[in-house]
Amino acid sequence: MSDWNAGIIDEFRANDGKVGGMFEGAPLVIVATTGAKSGQERLAPLMSRHEDGRTFVFASKAGAPTHPDWLHNIRANNAVQVEAPGDSYDATAIELGEPERTEIYTRQGEEWAQFAKYQEGTDRVIPVIELVRR
Repeated sequence: MSDWNAGIIDEFRANDGKVGGMFEGAPLVIVATTGAKSGQERLAPLMSRHEDGRTFVFASKAGAPTHPDWLHNIRANNAVQVEAPGDSYDATAIELGEPERTEIYTRQGEEWAQFAKYQEGTDRVIPVIELVRR
């Protein structure tokens, strides 16, 4: 795990889910995946969207041309653990299909402008993942 991610995770855990910097005021979760090759736990702090009792995360990687590693991990094993402010739970990570993926991503981009910029800046379709509590 990068030092940058580790710092965000430490701050998240120390402050009941609140962090500063570029994520200040943003809804965050920490998603624990199982490494597709290593089998080891991998942690990813992710911006989330909570809508109608559902939780979504976005494989944006800040608009990079490749998907984030955590997406590869959940495609190999979709059993994850989620840390949310005041709550931790096991979940199944489900990649949304169309047209729902576009509908959710569009609303995320309307609320958080950087997500619209991420999609505009890459040729890949940024996946949207629902975290379904088990």
